[in-house]
Amino acid sequence: MSPVQETESARERRAAREAQLIASDQAREKARALKLYDFPGGVHPPENKHQSTGEPIGSIPLAEDLVVPLNQHVGGTAIPLVKLGEYVMKGQKIAEADGLISCPVHAPTSGKVMAIEPCAVPHPSGMPADSIVIRTDGEERWCELIPCEDFRGEEPVDLLEKIRECGIAGMGGSGFPTEVKLDPHGGAEIDTLLINGAECEPYITADDMLMRERAEEIIAGVKILAYILDEPERVLIGIEDNKPEAIMAMRAAAEDSRIDIVVLPTKYPSGGEKQLIQILTGREVPNRGLPANIGVICQNVGTARAVYRAIRFGEPLISRVTTVVGQALQRQRNIEVPLGTPIRHILKHHGAHHGLMQRIVIGGPMMGYTINDDRTPVIKTTNCILVPTDEELPPAPPAQACIRCGFCAEVCPASLLPQQLYWYARVDDREKLQAYNLFDCIECGACSYVCPSTIPLVQYYRAAKGDIRIAEAEKEKSDRARERFEFRKLRLEKAEKEKEAKREERRKAAELARKQREENTGSPEAKSAQQEADVVAAALARVKAKQASPEQQLARAQRALSSAEQRVERMQKKLEAAEESQRGQLAAQLKEAEIRLREAQQKLAQAEEKAGAAPAESAEKSKAQSAIEKAKAAAAARASMSDADKLAADIDALKARVKKSETRLEKARAEGDANVDAFETALEKLQKKLEEKMREQKAAGDQT
Repeated sequence: MSPVQETESARERRAAREAQLIASDQAREKARALKLYDFPGGVHPPENKHQSTGEPIGSIPLAEDLVVPLNQHVGGTAIPLVKLGEYVMKGQKIAEADGLISCPVHAPTSGKVMAIEPCAVPHPSGMPADSIVIRTDGEERWCELIPCEDFRGEEPVDLLEKIRECGIAGMGGSGFPTEVKLDPHGGAEIDTLLINGAECEPYITADDMLMRERAEEIIAGVKILAYILDEPERVLIGIEDNKPEAIMAMRAAAEDSRIDIVVLPTKYPSGGEKQLIQILTGREVPNRGLPANIGVICQNVGTARAVYRAIRFGEPLISRVTTVVGQALQRQRNIEVPLGTPIRHILKHHGAHHGLMQRIVIGGPMMGYTINDDRTPVIKTTNCILVPTDEELPPAPPAQACIRCGFCAEVCPASLLPQQLYWYARVDDREKLQAYNLFDCIECGACSYVCPSTIPLVQYYRAAKGDIRIAEAEKEKSDRARERFEFRKLRLEKAEKEKEAKREERRKAAELARKQREENTGSPEAKSAQQEADVVAAALARVKAKQASPEQQLARAQRALSSAEQRVERMQKKLEAAEESQRGQLAAQLKEAEIRLREAQQKLAQAEEKAGAAPAESAEKSKAQSAIEKAKAAAAARASMSDADKLAADIDALKARVKKSETRLEKARAEGDANVDAFETALEKLQKKLEEKMREQKAAGDQT
């Protein structure tokens, strides 16, 4: 290289450094205009972040089986949309969101559904949960995606729906559905959008590396979030000052935009949502309230990038950057891994030494939890897999009695009283726990970290929260059941009152009609009505007499006796022909049949006695018997008729009935009967039936 070229190169480097210094000075001046606040408490544990930042974000080979849990987020478990043996493509929706607070689940790769069953999942309880197991085919065939070139040409509500359909959930905390968080209910006005890049937990560097290498995508996602929120007044990205490379990359990506990169002093847990809001805005989220209640929406940098990928390319959330760290590993770094990848597979490709490995921790040492099954998969909220040795993260010694030192209260970032909460959690005093604002605890672990008695305070709080949530759910369930019961009771009472009112109206109407009849006893209409009532009463009496006649009772008893005898005979034959193994059951059935036979014999004897003691038939009964015999003879004669003869007989009968009805109608009109309308209606019906039969006869004749 010539001296001239060397001088020019040095001049260029110097100009670049000067531009960088000017940009840094401008950024510092801009940051000074943003006043920073502080939150109470906090601790400074060893960071241990350099181990996993030595190389870029990497990847590992695809696992043979991916275990995709149906609940990777806060809220309801997703409902499966696929069946056993079905082939799915990468990005295909395999489970539908169940309710508002829920997220759909997508296939991380292409393959075949091998199982839909409970599997080990990353959760402090260690309990299995419903999951979809996909056998990968290695082809990585995508389903059809719908990209968006210009998000500003879309309505915010359409972008929210796309975010929901892509299954985007918070990737830095508990996994709250992003679409729900971006659409605050109650009409709250949002004036500040905060992007959380603090990542204060020791060991975890997933967000740090993401900001270093994917800063442009994060900023693009932040712009989409701001557009959805109707361009709030301030858009702030908070990053702790122990991430200089990430700060520089984010400032370069946010240049020429109104997004402010704010550098925070390193203190744990500044990455907590409520603590970050307090640092950057000075506002405090109310007890059991939401950031939207004070005009703030907070999202993680990983979530912002996932929103960008979902809107720009239509990609659902099927992978994430995860820190794999710990001295029991040969290789420590960050990788972008498909969701559902078993941790066993990840550790295999990072040289895990099982002899040195003390345990597997999901998350960091402060807020993480231990898992006992290395088949547990990576999910949307898995930001770190920590595999420490005994020297690196010694097991906690046995807990001692509380000495009331007060250190836990000094470091609590939520200004709670951890000692009192600990005592009330031990005695399960739920009212006191809620009175002391247990649910304001963010489970950061600062109290456990400084406790000289090594009491696992966070575990007590976490268990107490779970018990309270279960009790509240049971109470809500019982309240709904009580409301349903009370509503049903009121409905039945109302129906009964309506029925009683109708009965009272009918009773009053009948009483009024009776009085009118008594007043008009001498009128022709009353006499006619009385005669009709007498005819009806006589007919009912005859029917009753027929039903209760001793002869009918005797006939029924004889038929019952015959049936019982035949049953006994059948059972005896079955018992004689049966095998030895069936004889016991058949003998019991025969005994039952014999008992029924004796009962039939007794009833027949009683019927014969009544029939013998009954007086001679009256004239009415003789007429009834002769009518029955005449009807039987007519039925027998009709059975032997052809279809044409039956039709002709029906027509003759209808003609006779029409003629009789016409005569009755003429008589009623002559006498001024009140039932003339009824007689006319009856005559019209008979005439219609006669016409139908005659048409049938004519049609039959035409066919022949």
